[in-house]
Amino acid sequence: MPTPKLHDLHLLLPFALPSAADAATALHSLARPALDRLLARATLDERVIGEDFQRTLPHERWIARQFGVVNELSHAPSNRASSRSASDEAPLAPYMLLADGGSPGNMTWACVEPVHVRIARDHLVLIDPATLGVEDREARTLFDVVKPLIEDLGLTIQAPQPVRWYVSGESLGTLAGASPLRASGRNIEIWLPHEAGTGERSRAWMKLQNEVQMAWFEHPLNEAREARGLPAINSIWLHAQGAMHNVTSPFARVMSNAAATRGLALAAGMVPEAPPVSYAALDTAQLQPDGRTLVELDPFSAPFIEQDWARWNDALGTLERDWFAPALAALENGALGTLRLTLCSDTGSVSLTITRGALRKFWRRRPIAALFIE
Repeated sequence: MPTPKLHDLHLLLPFALPSAADAATALHSLARPALDRLLARATLDERVIGEDFQRTLPHERWIARQFGVVNELSHAPSNRASSRSASDEAPLAPYMLLADGGSPGNMTWACVEPVHVRIARDHLVLIDPATLGVEDREARTLFDVVKPLIEDLGLTIQAPQPVRWYVSGESLGTLAGASPLRASGRNIEIWLPHEAGTGERSRAWMKLQNEVQMAWFEHPLNEAREARGLPAINSIWLHAQGAMHNVTSPFARVMSNAAATRGLALAAGMVPEAPPVSYAALDTAQLQPDGRTLVELDPFSAPFIEQDWARWNDALGTLERDWFAPALAALENGALGTLRLTLCSDTGSVSLTITRGALRKFWRRRPIAALFIE
């Protein structure tokens, strides 16, 4: 029997591009010959230039755009036709709710996560929620405390997952919130939700946040966490507000652990899958030869946010071994027709395409440094 061919594989890699300032540390002494060759021979399809204070993340904007949730990009002022400017839209909460097992209907939803806000010398800093070690029972206890308070404000709330809650209601208004990983480690002042139409600080959100903070202040659960050396869960964070619309998928198969990506696939009538651990683990028996397979891999987020470049470097080395090298070999032997890469920083992204024919274009030279987004 002939070996089934995967004609089109697209790897989405959040936080895979360090800034130019961090690159020397992030990429220090790492052997990555497969990735280097892929990047050197690739065709640059798109470079999206983000802004320093955009509230959404480039991979969120990219996946929302692929499924038609937000509009296409506009060309940025640049000499390169591939460069485009990024909007700041990623209204993904209803799709996240769908992926988490909830029912978004046609209402406008925002995702709310329990977080820790640390007091610095003269400002407040958001801590990456993924590092808090919140157990499911703790999250449910905290939710049970604040649920009646939230409902008293005229809001509907669903909590299909312990650490991701969803709120909806006209009293909340239309808010521009920042993705937690966009604000983590930074002064939260500029990242707090504001009214999307006016840019004014949202009084409705401030009231809700204050109610929750007071309810959790000196709660026995938080006292127990602090006794174990863990940060208290002392606030909530809102982001990704939007309403669900009909979407279409450009992919024949979607493999991701991200709630937003999985929810978009579900909304498009697909069954999302977990990403395999390696290129070799792809289930070739179920591949569709005339469609594109999206695999979202996310080993970089935590070390990028924490500026732990040794761990980030290790993650890149693992991808080199498990994905880039075998994908390059598959391109060379014809088992893979097209490889697409979307590499994201914390503000922008680049998308590239590599084919077997492109590998023979030895005159192409593109170092990874050429992809950095300032």
